[in-house]
Amino acid sequence: MVKGVSRQVIMVRSPDPELFEEAIFILRADALGKGGVSDREILRQARQAAGSYLPQRRKGWSWQPLWLGLGAAATGVVWLLTVLL
Repeated sequence: MVKGVSRQVIMVRSPDPELFEEAIFILRADALGKGGVSDREILRQARQAAGSYLPQRRKGWSWQPLWLGLGAAATGVVWLLTVLL
């Protein structure tokens, strides 16, 4: 139990709820008074930090369907050879 401590917290919802529900950031005590940082800037930085922990999805073409098709074709050829011979 923590007594006598007051903290400001930012909670950011995950763009990919499959992995994470939300990220919780605890602001430093001097974060708001220092340099005139706006609420939008704090949220932007929190979202950017939370997004950096999500796995990056590869864009573009995948080789998996090709290997699946080649494996199925090879299995079919082996089956035909065993049945016909």
